[in-house]
Amino acid sequence: MTLFSQKAFNSILSMAQNMLRFAAERAQSAVTPEMIEKELNKLAILMEEDFALVDREALADELIRRSSRTVGDNATLSSGEDHIPWLDSERKKGWTYWRRYSEYMEARVPWSALDALDVATDEILSQLEDPNREGAWDRRGLVVGHVQSGKTGNYTGLICKAADSGYKIIIVLAGLHNNLRAQTQIRLDEGFLGFATISDADELPAVGVGLIDSDTSVRPNAATNRSDKGDFNTAVAAKMNISPEQRPWLFVVKKNKTVLERLLHWIRNRVANHVDPETGRKLVTNLPLLVIDDESDHGSVDTGEDVVDEAGNPDLEHEPKTINRLIRSILHHFSRTAYVGYTATPFANIFIHDRGETQEHGPDLFPAAFITNLAAPSNYVGPGRVFGSASSTPDRLPLVRPLVEADFKSWIPQGHKSGYRPRWQGGERIPDTLAEAIRSFVYACAVRKLRGQGSKHSSMLVHVTRFTSVQSAVVSQVADYVRDLKGRYTRGMDLADLEANMRAEYETVFLPGMRRTRTALVEDEKLEDFEWSALRAVLPDILTDIRVREINGTAKDALDYVENEGTGLKVIAIGGDKLARGLTLEGLCTSYFLRTARMYDTLMQMGRWFGYRDGYLDVCRLYTSEEMVEWFGHIADAAEELRQEFDNMVAAGATPKQFGLRVKSHSVLTITSRAKMRNARAMQLTYSGDLLQTIVFPNRKDDITVNFRATDRFVESLGLSLDLNQQQFVPNGQRWNGHLWREVPALSVVSFLRGYRTHPASFRIMSPLIADFIEEMNKGLELVHWTVALIGKDSGPDDKHRTIGGCSINMLQRNRTTEHSDRYSIKTLISPRDQAIDLTETEWTTALELSRRTWRNDTDRNEGKEPPSEPRGPQIRRILGEGVKGAGSPHRRDRGLLMLYLLDPAGASDALADADPVVAWAISFPGSTSDRRVSNASYVGNSVLWGGLNDWVD
Repeated sequence: MTLFSQKAFNSILSMAQNMLRFAAERAQSAVTPEMIEKELNKLAILMEEDFALVDREALADELIRRSSRTVGDNATLSSGEDHIPWLDSERKKGWTYWRRYSEYMEARVPWSALDALDVATDEILSQLEDPNREGAWDRRGLVVGHVQSGKTGNYTGLICKAADSGYKIIIVLAGLHNNLRAQTQIRLDEGFLGFATISDADELPAVGVGLIDSDTSVRPNAATNRSDKGDFNTAVAAKMNISPEQRPWLFVVKKNKTVLERLLHWIRNRVANHVDPETGRKLVTNLPLLVIDDESDHGSVDTGEDVVDEAGNPDLEHEPKTINRLIRSILHHFSRTAYVGYTATPFANIFIHDRGETQEHGPDLFPAAFITNLAAPSNYVGPGRVFGSASSTPDRLPLVRPLVEADFKSWIPQGHKSGYRPRWQGGERIPDTLAEAIRSFVYACAVRKLRGQGSKHSSMLVHVTRFTSVQSAVVSQVADYVRDLKGRYTRGMDLADLEANMRAEYETVFLPGMRRTRTALVEDEKLEDFEWSALRAVLPDILTDIRVREINGTAKDALDYVENEGTGLKVIAIGGDKLARGLTLEGLCTSYFLRTARMYDTLMQMGRWFGYRDGYLDVCRLYTSEEMVEWFGHIADAAEELRQEFDNMVAAGATPKQFGLRVKSHSVLTITSRAKMRNARAMQLTYSGDLLQTIVFPNRKDDITVNFRATDRFVESLGLSLDLNQQQFVPNGQRWNGHLWREVPALSVVSFLRGYRTHPASFRIMSPLIADFIEEMNKGLELVHWTVALIGKDSGPDDKHRTIGGCSINMLQRNRTTEHSDRYSIKTLISPRDQAIDLTETEWTTALELSRRTWRNDTDRNEGKEPPSEPRGPQIRRILGEGVKGAGSPHRRDRGLLMLYLLDPAGASDALADADPVVAWAISFPGSTSDRRVSNASYVGNSVLWGGLNDWVD
């Protein structure tokens, strides 16, 4: 597609989308293909010249795809303290910046997404203060999105609306390196400023919104530009005078000590118009300030952890303590301020460190005013869908290609040092799996070209080391391999064997993988397949176009994409930490990713592989180690648990502070802190309101037998059981297999937990610590009585019955997820309905109502397209903790639920087929208002694995 045909395509798309929207409203139905044809026929008469330049079928396909998109509902926790509601339709009249941004986005996103953006930005803006409000005010909030789900688009919309309503200084804190700062500046040039901030141009060309609205009198002012040296500097500062009657000013700055100190110095000496008579603090009282902190959990949170550069020396420019202090100081010099952090990690450390204020720097960045959780649109592909335990997708999608250590270890060993030379099988070349990944990228580019996406960017990411010297060696090895492929295909020399192998690989591995991915994840899109002969015809061109690049943190990393807008860049980007979070690689298809930093940081960097892949999701591939796949699952599940906790607190009308306190002691943080630190810190934990389930088991026969015998003794001690169908309430059509005991004393459950050995790799589920917690809660007369259920599989052809404690039960089949020599890991143990065991009918129906009320229709949370038909776990646990007011149904904080299962040992490995059944259990704890906590200090120190995870990095 040429630049002209792309423009024609976009302008038809934008108009057709609006016409369809009205047509659907008139007909009061969803958009149909007939409706699309009808509207395109009308436009073809009006826009004859434009239609001559575009592929009409591609237009219709794009409109069908867009009209089927949905976006879930956002949720907000807020505090009304010192806040005056102000945003109404009257205040929105005459808005310029939002109008043109909204028009600019019309051609880029489906209208459902544009509506959702409008609603979300209104909601966030309304939580801030009216910029025209007199006196001193300060609002601090946090917006939590999904990884790579369009946070930049959201805060660009917020900036437009904030500027329209009267905020005068807008500072965007963008990343730690020049490449990300430049990328953010370019996006804001297009979405807000309307002109390209080129450093030495006489005339600044209009871009983005500036092409929609050519009135230069409304152009905002830019204090920074898109070049490598375009950050805020003293030369610029000397020339700048800011006054309230001017149009708003935009600053896009790095989170860097020198830059922020310059900015602070300029505010104190050039902008402040008032001195506080009591403290002598210089203040800006006439210019309302909005600070947007992108990736707010990165670089600006005072975690007290040291940051080092690649040589291991303290990195003073990016020390979080320093950055945090400077951001707070900037806010502290304005009397009217709003701060909004954006992050994709709901465990943003911001919750954890509510350090309070200091006189010099003002309050901490804790989001005391509001926290908003953004839902993802239906075409978003995130960690939840690909790795989460609740994911509705088949176990192993071809999207992910797990690597075993032998695939890469001798090439790039863990813990290698700067100056290391990677070698594979005796030569300086890439390993076979990286060669396979590169070929997979070549197939992806070829399929995209054949689908008419040749002028779109396509990228591959290679991240295997954090040292620049090692990175350079990788660059030359990758370039050699690509050069060899290109030479053979363009000259036709030594090609026969290579081509036969590639053809077989495409036809037997890549193409079937595309089809499986489409079945599992792609809806509402017709994506075409191609024979090898069609691919073969375009391969020489594709190989000629591919560039191998080293990403080193300069603005050029981001500018290249903009400069190649018409033709589409095909790039293999090789980088270490400078590729760090946030920098978007456009059209990212293939990633080859090994762990190079602390587990958590590597996971966050790898997160960029997620996002929107309309038209090419089926050709995307992620090559990474088994260890990373497993940890992605842990983190995706941890994020989902905190989101569920959040939804519950929104339903209860809680404030951000209350949520912060709850999260501080949430047992899920044992997972994140374990991934973040070398030395896990002891925590005061509560399990109230949590579901704990064992998913990691020993795989030695002796250890399996120890747990089987402990459970055998426990079940026998319980005495006569009821049939599991004799619960207080069983919904119509439900059948159960198993046994039930009520009023089991806490002492029996505690003794069982102390006798059962949890595997050391299961750092969240430590049975002795859970026993300590139950004993602590017993002191307040909670968790004193237990319901115990022994749950078997529904009958089927593969039934395997075993007896335990005198009770016969049908074993569950659970396949292992990852190959580990020392353990048997599964993805999830319980069925969703199990947590509702022995609820009363009132509790069941109330929990179902609450589950429907907190359902957000968010794709990445695997919630299904329809509201739930059975109560969900978090809501059940909340109802049990609070009771049902008005129905005479008291809370049941005195009761815990222990669920027992026997797993078929053959699922662990064939060698264990004759072992005792593997005993698994889950506990559902009711919610509680109790402040009782237990410390995991004595367990953290003893667990071998707590220490080992991040050792080689540090």
